[in-house]
Amino acid sequence: MTGQLPFPRHSARTQRFTLGAPRAFALAPDGTRVAFLRSATGTDRSQQLWVVELDGGREFTAANPHALLAGAEEDLPPEERARRERSREGSAGIVGYAVDTAVELAAFALSGRLFVSELRAGTTRELPAAGPVVDPRPSPDGRHVAYVSGGALRVVAADGGGDGGAAADRALAEPEGPDVTWGLAEFIAAEEMGRHRGFWWSPDSDRLLAARVDESPVARWWIADPAHPDRAPSQVPYPAAGTANAEVSLAFFGLDGARTDVRWDTARYPYLARVHWSAAGPPLLLVQTRDQRAQRYLTVAPETGETAVLHEDQDEVWVEPFPGAPGWTPDGRLVRIADEGGARKLFVGDRPLTGEPLHVRAVLDIGEDDVLFAASGPELHDIGVYRAWFHSGGQEGGASPALTTWERVGERPYPTVSSAVRSGALMVLTQASLERPGATSEVVRLDPDGAEKTLAVIGSHAETPHLAARPRLVLAGERRIPCAVLLPTGYTEGDGPLPVLLDPYGGPHGQRVVAAHNAHLTSQWFADQGFAVIVADGRGTPGRSPAWEKAISRELASVTLEDQVHALTALADSFPLDLTRVAIRGWSFGGYLAGLAALRRPDVFHAAVVGAPVTDLRLYDTHYQERYLGHPDEEPAVYARNSLVTDEGLSGAAQPHRPMLIVHGLADDNVVVAHSLRLSSALLAAGRPHEVLPLTGVTHMASQEQVAENLLLFQVDFLRRALGIRCA
Repeated sequence: MTGQLPFPRHSARTQRFTLGAPRAFALAPDGTRVAFLRSATGTDRSQQLWVVELDGGREFTAANPHALLAGAEEDLPPEERARRERSREGSAGIVGYAVDTAVELAAFALSGRLFVSELRAGTTRELPAAGPVVDPRPSPDGRHVAYVSGGALRVVAADGGGDGGAAADRALAEPEGPDVTWGLAEFIAAEEMGRHRGFWWSPDSDRLLAARVDESPVARWWIADPAHPDRAPSQVPYPAAGTANAEVSLAFFGLDGARTDVRWDTARYPYLARVHWSAAGPPLLLVQTRDQRAQRYLTVAPETGETAVLHEDQDEVWVEPFPGAPGWTPDGRLVRIADEGGARKLFVGDRPLTGEPLHVRAVLDIGEDDVLFAASGPELHDIGVYRAWFHSGGQEGGASPALTTWERVGERPYPTVSSAVRSGALMVLTQASLERPGATSEVVRLDPDGAEKTLAVIGSHAETPHLAARPRLVLAGERRIPCAVLLPTGYTEGDGPLPVLLDPYGGPHGQRVVAAHNAHLTSQWFADQGFAVIVADGRGTPGRSPAWEKAISRELASVTLEDQVHALTALADSFPLDLTRVAIRGWSFGGYLAGLAALRRPDVFHAAVVGAPVTDLRLYDTHYQERYLGHPDEEPAVYARNSLVTDEGLSGAAQPHRPMLIVHGLADDNVVVAHSLRLSSALLAAGRPHEVLPLTGVTHMASQEQVAENLLLFQVDFLRRALGIRCA
């Protein structure tokens, strides 16, 4: 029985208990139905498109990939594989879809083929398309579907255009060369900016705004598969720190193919971070300087392509793009998130709608008189959904809102980790907590006065872990570092001090200490192997304040490592920690942090599992690395002292040698395996013993079932050997 599986296998088979959980909700504005994705069981990786009718509660499948492909395996085009890797999508089937304004028509790609579903009837059909199809999106009126194929932006009538006339499939924009694409997000936008789209329909459905990406200036890297020497390496354009980025521009296209180029100062503001186009105002662009110390909000005239500066943010450290922003209120005011006065606030026009203790994280929806947003509250591990109301404040034209009130959405008890999708008065609120596994998704009606009524619960097929996580969430030391501490199940004081395992991510955009049960399952499993496990979110991690996040500027290594040591030392006064046996494990930034710990603080750490680490910081991408460390040609010393493999970086390494297990996927195109190979070479040259575990065919996501399972087992075996722990 699946319920009897050991945790590593159970977690791997269920993709950490996420399969079968509903996601990607779309709510019909008439309040009659909700569309969403969900796999059929908690171990089925194939996502299906579902609909629930709110009047009567009938739930049905609108599109089943198994049936649509007649049982055949998926055949993904390279562009779709890249999209999934950038979004860390490990499941299969219908992993994404787009809908028209009425949520009556949904479009999605499956094995490079184009499908549309009529959501009222629950029927699905294939449209003729010049495949392979990537990112299909219906027009707001549901009459056309635009998509990308072969780098071209194409459009087809939603009825198929079988007469071969103007409604038939046709290209609106075609690439001028092999390095040019239309309608796709470039690597930097998708990996670092959170912009996964490359084209946008007009609210009137009469034209599209599309990104043109020219990757010819970008250096080429080669990702090989050493396990298959007969296969040619894959060529990957990779903009490493200090090197050229892709050139990104925009153009409008009418359905007749008429083109109007968009003009802004791309030399000064090369990064296109956000695009917003709604009926409340002209298209909005958020563009950034390369050093990310300034960003501009631009309006665009579709008829001419001319842009105008609406607002500008500047910061001496860096500016940040946020999910869901910018946008327009219905009366045409700018909605944005910005740092001001030591807090991260929600703004409408020039006035803030929020202040401390809220730390705003994303705009979820803009209503007739309110903004729905996500924010951290006074408890740093609590992420809630809030409403903030605005009005004109009596000013001419409603140019600035008056500061009004905000309130939390959702039933107590708090804390939780919550998210929401809203359309009109209906909202799907998803909440996870420490008290129960998984999450619940409820359809809620929000009244103008703030009242809430639950209309339906969208069922989950996710499996329940038979391991119960028992984290204690505390603030450690003078810096009040958020920590989760997990002890073995059944531990009593008489059992004595425990070997310690730090299990951090510890870097930007990676909050780990949250009020969600499933987030702590793997750490609890390690604890049950005989460890006191500590997860610490030091400076640089999100959720507390702008100053907390920006404290790592130019000092990525020293600040993040210092906070792990600070948390460990402070917690030793309250928990049974054996400080003579301390290990650390991490992946990606956490792997970098684990490598730092073993090399630079062997007085504290006695072993490290270093997973997919960034070791030579010049080898990571422009937008991420230059934000935190500056341009490598201008600040080479900063890169040298923060890297693990430079002379300056290794000069901080102290005796004695500590056991280190380096793990890396050979197919990783984000943190390429060269990082781990260079670290291994540097350790070998310095006479430092270490182990290397290469993962054949694995990218930055170790999502393959056997790999994910055995990685946990191998790490425990290594840690026991390294710390001299005998098996029970």
